Amino acid sequence: MGAIDSIVIDKRVKGIIFDYGGTLDSRGDHWSHVILDGYRKAGFSFATDVFIEAYIYAERALAARPAVSPSDDFRALMRKKIGLEMDWLFANGHIKLSDIGKAQDDIAEFCYRRARECVEESAETLSRLSRDYPLALVSNFYGNLRTVIADFGIDCYFKAIIESAEVGVCKPDPAIFQLGVDALGLSPSDVLVVGDSMSKDILPACSIGCMTALIEGRPWPPVE
Repeated sequence: MGAIDSIVIDKRVKGIIFDYGGTLDSRGDHWSHVILDGYRKAGFSFATDVFIEAYIYAERALAARPAVSPSDDFRALMRKKIGLEMDWLFANGHIKLSDIGKAQDDIAEFCYRRARECVEESAETLSRLSRDYPLALVSNFYGNLRTVIADFGIDCYFKAIIESAEVGVCKPDPAIFQLGVDALGLSPSDVLVVGDSMSKDILPACSIGCMTALIEGRPWPPVE
């Protein structure tokens, strides 16, 4: 059963905004944990703080020189992100060059399968909720969110998709949640925002007057 199945809907709610990454695709776990699980399954044993540095490097590299295509599904996205992490790990002496090829594919596939499993659980709840409420997706993402959710079969449940790479506004800026509220045609006080991050979802949504629900999982940063 997915984490979002436990949400209790207040009778005041007229529409719902969901975060995507960490909320619908990983049962509340920050994706750094899932990716690190993939490295561990592939046999890597470097320290967690080393991985955190590699993870941050890859995130900054993707922001500085966008390499993600709008047509990339989640498997393709993860292969690119893990490739950047492995570039850093190799450059800093934590893995061998011979480790990169097959392991990169294996870890990307591990992450893709984990996401698909979690999204399939979330889809059951989204299907039920979409019968009674208009739903919107508000996410910090890389410009390929529509492809990702179409591949996972949940795009049909959302009236609006607000992606940071498309609108030029990123969480925790409350303005991105206001865009979601406006897309639903409702007032903030009528909207429930569901997310996995207190700082990026819950507090900014509260600041514009939305109701909120926190999906609790393993937060950033990953720890032993």
